[in-house]
Amino acid sequence: MDNKQLKQVIKREYLKCVEDPVHFMRKYCTIQHPKHGKVKFDLYPFQERCLTDFKDNRYNIILKARQLGISTLSAGYALWMMLFHNDKNILVIATGKDTAKNLVTKVRVMYDNLPQWLKTGTEEINKLSVRFTNGSQIKAIASNESAGRSEALSLLIIDEAAFIDKIDEIWTAAQQTLATGGDSIVLSTPNGVGNWFHKQWMGADDGTNEFNTIRLHWSDHPDRDQTWRDEQDKVLGPSQAAQECDTDFLTSGESVVDPKILTWYQESMVKAPVLQEGIDRNLWVWEQPDYSKQYIVVADVARGDSTDYSATQVFEVESMTQCAEYKGQLSTTDYGHFLIDLATKYNDALLVVENNNVGWATIQTIIDRGYKNLFYQSKDLKYVDVEHQVNNRYRSEDRSMVAGFSTTMKTKPLIIAKMEEYTREKLVKIYSNRLVDELFVYIYKNSKTQAMDGYNDDLVMSYAIALWVRDTALRLQKDRNDQQWAMMNSMLDSNGNREDHSAGFGKGDTGKPSKNPYEMDFGDEKEDLTWLIK
Repeated sequence: MDNKQLKQVIKREYLKCVEDPVHFMRKYCTIQHPKHGKVKFDLYPFQERCLTDFKDNRYNIILKARQLGISTLSAGYALWMMLFHNDKNILVIATGKDTAKNLVTKVRVMYDNLPQWLKTGTEEINKLSVRFTNGSQIKAIASNESAGRSEALSLLIIDEAAFIDKIDEIWTAAQQTLATGGDSIVLSTPNGVGNWFHKQWMGADDGTNEFNTIRLHWSDHPDRDQTWRDEQDKVLGPSQAAQECDTDFLTSGESVVDPKILTWYQESMVKAPVLQEGIDRNLWVWEQPDYSKQYIVVADVARGDSTDYSATQVFEVESMTQCAEYKGQLSTTDYGHFLIDLATKYNDALLVVENNNVGWATIQTIIDRGYKNLFYQSKDLKYVDVEHQVNNRYRSEDRSMVAGFSTTMKTKPLIIAKMEEYTREKLVKIYSNRLVDELFVYIYKNSKTQAMDGYNDDLVMSYAIALWVRDTALRLQKDRNDQQWAMMNSMLDSNGNREDHSAGFGKGDTGKPSKNPYEMDFGDEKEDLTWLIK
């Protein structure tokens, strides 16, 4: 091969590297292996997927198992960006100085072992920074309050974000430096719930922030098997291993619902909605109404401030399957109209609206429009048994009944206990990641249950009320219906009609089906008693 041909080959390879960070790293990058010394960076499939996400998305958040080489991968991506793009400014924020230095060292090792034709000149190299002659540079610093305050950034890498103090302040400052179009990679193993990293992950999972989510489980590594995972339980302890290997967000035992149960829902049941509807597209739909089934629609009305949301759950009554869910900030009037339309769509579902605070405004809208299947309960809240607390057979003028569900000091422990039981026993089909995320941070605090500071529990409350009403009012209604059917059949039997009514045939000579088995003779007159069971 002569020089001309060699230059053409090099040019083609160079252009491939410019275009594709996966090709660049797989073919030309070297890493320092703890056992084998300097080796080629032989990318695993999950690492290749990460690089593609880095390139295609401005903001990436990575929830990762331990020892997957993601910090090294981020260093390689930073090198690719600096080599093939002029004037890129990259900042690495880490938990401590040693960790920050380690990432820059990874960049230097990769650069030093590149073929000469891929290198650009360096102007400055030290333990915490590298500057190239094309104007690109990388700088690494330990976390502090001013860590994110810098000149405009092309890329911000935050390593082990869940373990960085005052990360919320750092991120707020850093966002200003990314405003001109900079990218970010935020990565961490989990460190419990309630911290900034957990909150950002939840927001990304809900679609309420700009982060693209990347979740890396221990099993994504092709060299690890169940034997390796079992060994981690022995080394780290089951709880720590669940966080660092299974990427489970665990609490210190204060969660109302066991985090392991919620993780099961996340992995086994949660799925994307088939439709996103409504004015604000915040109505998520998994199952459309089946006109042979009964549904319940439960709503929690927002207080009206920017941090609170109205929330709605739609469940199929018999199987307690989640069919739809809403979380948004409609006005009280618009929310009332929305709920009527939703409940009507789901077979004129029982509509339960929490009547606390501004809930009354939404309820009034529903009453004014004349929706007939609105939930009422007893005003006398000293009674918490089913017979006194719940009664669907009301008249609008009945002053002992009140529209909606009242969450009080007496009723709240009941509905939360019911919710915990149903969820723990996996009796409910939950599809919403928004709901599961809220359940993770719904905790006991000072003998009360509430959302962790900085989080919402709107979906949790509508979910809990749905379970309570389903297991009380609707069960009571079914029991009454069963009693009425039994009474009706007894009356029929006493009238000399002991044939099998379920078949729909009488004992007459014609052998023809009876038009109505519940039509009874009273002397010379007949009366239809079907009304008794309606």
